[in-house]
Amino acid sequence: MATQTATVGKKPAFSVLDLCLVAMFAALMAICSWIAIPAPPPFVPFTLQTFGVFCALELLGGKRGFFSVLVFVLLGAAGAPVFANFSGGMGVLLGTTGGYIIGFLLTAGLYWVMETALGQKLWVRIAALIGGLALCYAFGTIWFMIVYARSNPAIGAGTALMWCVIPFLLPDGLKMALAIGISTAVKKRVKL
Repeated sequence: MATQTATVGKKPAFSVLDLCLVAMFAALMAICSWIAIPAPPPFVPFTLQTFGVFCALELLGGKRGFFSVLVFVLLGAAGAPVFANFSGGMGVLLGTTGGYIIGFLLTAGLYWVMETALGQKLWVRIAALIGGLALCYAFGTIWFMIVYARSNPAIGAGTALMWCVIPFLLPDGLKMALAIGISTAVKKRVKL
């Protein structure tokens, strides 16, 4: 009886709605990852994964967005085919492009921290997404260079950036702008 009264009045960390939204946006990220333009190895395929991440953060906020990205990554790690080309498993995360997927957690973590510290003003959200994407690029590129060098001749940072970052700058900027625009319109009509 004492145990029951001790928990009465405590607000749960997540409501049922929060859990449903986290799961829904993890599924959205999976669907976005399946929409891809394949690229031959060692190149990174063009997908809408980053658009899914940006939408989750913009529509759900930092905390729920972070957990949505975490669920997506954990599903993939467990073998669910949620990554590009319907792939999944630890082999993908430990492969050359896995650092970019793990980097989504850095993007979401920075967004959550900045939102908590500075609020949800538009400039904060934009700075958080840009900074988070830069973290994702940096972590993913370093990861790519290390893993790629295990079975190939080592490449320099310039080459890795040309293969894995430069081609994605404009598309990711467009995805970011689209996610901000969509989230702004949705938030005016729907309370998430």
